[in-house]
Amino acid sequence: MTETQKSPRILILGAGAIGAFYGLALAEAGAEVSVVVRSEYDIVKANGYALNSQQRGDKVFRPAQVLSSVEQYQGGCPDYLVVTLKVIDGLDRVSLMRSAVGPQTVIVLIENGVEIEDEIAQAFPDNELISCLAFIQVSRIAPGVIIHYAFDALTMGNFPQGVSNKCKQFSSMLISSQVGAPLTENVVSARWQKCLWNAPFNPVSVLGGPIDTIKMLNAPSGEQLIRDLMREVALVASATGNPVPEGLIDTYISSTKKAPPYKTSMALDWERGDPMEVTVILDNTLAAAKRVGVVTPCLQTVTTLIKMLQLKKSEEK
Repeated sequence: MTETQKSPRILILGAGAIGAFYGLALAEAGAEVSVVVRSEYDIVKANGYALNSQQRGDKVFRPAQVLSSVEQYQGGCPDYLVVTLKVIDGLDRVSLMRSAVGPQTVIVLIENGVEIEDEIAQAFPDNELISCLAFIQVSRIAPGVIIHYAFDALTMGNFPQGVSNKCKQFSSMLISSQVGAPLTENVVSARWQKCLWNAPFNPVSVLGGPIDTIKMLNAPSGEQLIRDLMREVALVASATGNPVPEGLIDTYISSTKKAPPYKTSMALDWERGDPMEVTVILDNTLAAAKRVGVVTPCLQTVTTLIKMLQLKKSEEK
């Protein structure tokens, strides 16, 4: 930022691995970045976040404010409220956000799943809404400790469509910190393209063990299963008016093979005993399939199996 420019004030709600990674990049660009955390509040308050990355080096991110709720945020409402919460059943995102949303606050969603924006757009109709897709392999390996494996791109655009000046500013801050931040006029289609990877790899990573991406692809018929699931998601996306570019399945498979072995967010949640994002990644895709009349037998099967595992674990508790 130049001396004549005011540093944007950014509040990250739900700052885990994703929030910490992009929060550090935004802080390096000159923004005043604060975070809301709950389970790791004491550790982050005392030490900040330790980021370990072969690509970006080992760094420490010390947020301007470390809070346990948005109500504690000091200095007025933020310029950008960045929401990196896992969208799970029973989570009231609107209530968690409300006190931090002022008349000029831009809401930024960095979350998984499809068809997740309407709830926020309806609750805050006068606020600009930016929807983002994180193409990154990053995980929390201990309280306040983040490891970055590969990739870093954050595709973004305004919901339901277009690219505003505020969206361009947000992208520019990330780009200035050497983070990929491509803009898209059609973020809904981009969200379906992200789902093309998430809907297969996330549930299979749990059902297989849990196992990492390379074990999934190297297992007998493993790659074929992933491709079958991807093709079903692509059919749903196309039927909803969001066709997937030709060759994207091959691109995703190839890039995943080249990346280090990686456990998906759903696999890590399963190992920790945390709720998984089944509804927004799988159920929402199946609901869209039913709405547009697309048959998805493979996706229905893995969703049913995941829910069986969830039920078994809940009964054991």
